[in-house]
Amino acid sequence: MTSSSGTTGIGRHFEKGKKKYGGGGGGGGRAEVLGRQQRGGRLVRPPPPRRPAAPGCAPADRPWQEPEAAAALRAATTCSGVSRRSRGPWTRTWRKNHKLVNCFCCLTADVISTVEFSHSGDLLATGDKGGRVVIFQREQENKSRPHSRGEYNVYSTFQSHEPEFDYLKSLEIEEKINKIRWLPQQGAARFLLSTNDKTIKLWKISERDKRAEGYNLKDEDGRLRDPLRITALRVPILKPMDLMVEASPRRVFANAHTYHINSISVNSDHETYLSADDLRINLWHLEITDRSFNIVDIKPANMEELTEVITAAEFHPHQCNVLVYSSSKGTIRLCDMRSSALCDRHSKFFEEPEDPSSRSFFSEIISSVSDVKFSHSGRYMMTRDYLSVKVWDLNMESRPVETHQVHEYLRSKLCSLYENDCIFDKFECCWNGSDSAIMTGSYNNFFRMFDRTTWRDVTLEASRENSKPRASLKPRRVCAGGKRKKDEVSVDSLDFSKKILHTAWHPVENIIAVAATNNLYIFQDKAN
Repeated sequence: MTSSSGTTGIGRHFEKGKKKYGGGGGGGGRAEVLGRQQRGGRLVRPPPPRRPAAPGCAPADRPWQEPEAAAALRAATTCSGVSRRSRGPWTRTWRKNHKLVNCFCCLTADVISTVEFSHSGDLLATGDKGGRVVIFQREQENKSRPHSRGEYNVYSTFQSHEPEFDYLKSLEIEEKINKIRWLPQQGAARFLLSTNDKTIKLWKISERDKRAEGYNLKDEDGRLRDPLRITALRVPILKPMDLMVEASPRRVFANAHTYHINSISVNSDHETYLSADDLRINLWHLEITDRSFNIVDIKPANMEELTEVITAAEFHPHQCNVLVYSSSKGTIRLCDMRSSALCDRHSKFFEEPEDPSSRSFFSEIISSVSDVKFSHSGRYMMTRDYLSVKVWDLNMESRPVETHQVHEYLRSKLCSLYENDCIFDKFECCWNGSDSAIMTGSYNNFFRMFDRTTWRDVTLEASRENSKPRASLKPRRVCAGGKRKKDEVSVDSLDFSKKILHTAWHPVENIIAVAATNNLYIFQDKAN
């Protein structure tokens, strides 16, 4: 049971500190990370030596400091799709038949930090670094607008989290929304969980299109009436009003995580959920806010012995006793809560053997798992590391059954990616509704889609330049070297400040949502 409130945040920069200070495999780098001072919520290492260069890289001439957020893209009032032609059977499915339904551009500071479809797919929620949640609703089919089905328009916007300050630790707590998870709909209202680094909130989203009039103790303008002047009893009546969507907090789950929360996942029993930080995983009941149960704790007795952190965690979609979590060492552990209350001893351990001949300075960094997702069937799970997406069969722990290279052409650029900190980006991944295809993001506003049946893949671009709404997308190709063809993009010209870290796939239909910094793009198959 946990109730402690701390604010040490080592996990977010664990791999970063370990590599930049020569901690690859030894305890020196970890000691450097843990020895950093915390000042105003930022990790500052006093006094830092000059940053060592990776093999083959020019030495850095600046001390280490935490990287600032990438500059947000300039806001625009309208966005449009990319008009392209394409070739190939997979192309006809996604490259050619995909069109931009609509694109919502946020303000400059509103960098999107999470995207999530509801279980029905009719609602799409996004969270940003400003602590706001924006919910989009899918338009119903209209005879006057036959193409309106599939368009998502703003349904509700509310402030989920505010910046806080821990006066005991002298640390700022960011308002940024790390994750959003929808609860299954059981009535007219909708419920979702949202979390920042420390606090999880349960929100109720409800509609109101009628108002009561004819109160006995109130006037029409809401003022109290004089009881002495009330001579008759009136029965209030309901009158129609403009639709109003209300978002109200129903539960606040706080003071249970010492480190930054990176994952939340609702259990299939619809009564409990888990929350994971860098070193621990807690189990909550949706009706109880003052206590949680610690089910995974990998914190060593001596922090000098810390070798890995938890990067993601998720419940099995059908078995309420099974959960999985990934680590910064590229391993995945499956736990069964029936075996013991504390799941420090895993039931299954998934790890791909490393080829010693391919080991390099960056091997540990790029092998860190940034996201793990169960398939809808529950038979498989998918993990994303820096360069690839892997599909694992839960019945085979030795190696993945599928490995899809996302941007293998960046392997030769790892040195420069290490210098500009892009090598520490955390990309998410998602399944389509039938588990036959997977999707993940890349740089230059590219996102990759893989067909598990035909083993075909496609690279598409989320862009609003020289495009029109409802136009088809053209496949993009990256040239790693040699002579570049007309339609190819050189790997040296990729813009690493434009990246798609967050993606979501409609649970039933071929509709996808991708977040490109501060722009939300929604695409759908023309067959829809």
